[in-house]
Amino acid sequence: MTILIVEGNLREENQSFTDGNIKTHTESLKDSINYFTNNLEIDVVNPSSDSNISEVVKDLNKYDGLIWGGSSLNIYSNTPEIKRQLDFMKECQNKITNILAICWGMQVAVTVAGGEVKKCTKGSHRGIAHNININEDGLKHPLYKNKNKVFNTPAFNFDEVVTLPKGATLLASNAINNVMGINFKSGISNIWGIQYHPEITYDKMISLIHFRRDKLLKNKAFIDQKEMDLHVKIIEDENKLSTIDSRMRELENWLKFSNLI
Repeated sequence: MTILIVEGNLREENQSFTDGNIKTHTESLKDSINYFTNNLEIDVVNPSSDSNISEVVKDLNKYDGLIWGGSSLNIYSNTPEIKRQLDFMKECQNKITNILAICWGMQVAVTVAGGEVKKCTKGSHRGIAHNININEDGLKHPLYKNKNKVFNTPAFNFDEVVTLPKGATLLASNAINNVMGINFKSGISNIWGIQYHPEITYDKMISLIHFRRDKLLKNKAFIDQKEMDLHVKIIEDENKLSTIDSRMRELENWLKFSNLI
C-alpha cells in the first residue's frame, strides 16, 4: 500500500525548522504513521517547492490515500506558492479516494471545494486547542471512533474555515473555531478535515512556541513573555495527562478506514 504525504510549508520554512532542531511536519507525520504500521510505502511531495510536480500529478491514481499536513501559510495571501498548492489539491481530489486534511491541509481542501477560510475572529490556538466538542454527527462518524466526546489536542492556527463546502458535515467545534472537524466529498475524494494536529506532540508544540517567540510577541499572540510562559505551562500540564493513543486516535481511525492498517 502506498500513500502520499503533502508538505504544506515552503522549503525555506522547513530549513529553518531543521536549523532549529525541530522536525518538519512531514517528519512528525511519518513518525506518527510508523507508530501504527511500518508496512506502508510513503511518498512525499511539496507542491510549492518541487519542480517535478507535473510528473507527480500523472501518477496520483496509484496512491491508496493522501495526508495533507500543516503550514504557516495563510490561504487568503494568494501567492504563487499557495496557488500551486490549490491546483495540486484539485488534482488530488479528482484522483485519490481517501484524504486526511490536517489544519492547513483542511483549509486548502475546503477552499478548492468551494468553502472559505479567513483569519480567526475569536482568538487562536497556540500549541493547544481546548474543549473540542464532538457533535451528534461526529459521534456517529468513524473519524471519532473511541474518542472522548470532549477533548484537548495539539493545535496551532490563526485562520479558520468560515464557510463549508456544499454538502459538508460538521463533526466537531470549540469556542475558538466552529469548524474543528468536518467530512465532505469533492471529486472522487472522501475528505476528513481537522483543524488541529493529532500527529504532532505537545513537546514539539512547545518548541514551536519558543522557536516563533519574537513573531508571536510582535503579532500580539501573547501580551508578553510572562503570558507565554504561563501558556507553555498549561501545555506542559496537558502533556502529562495525554496519552499517545488518545492523542492520535483520528490518525489511527483514518488509517483503518482507508484499509491501510
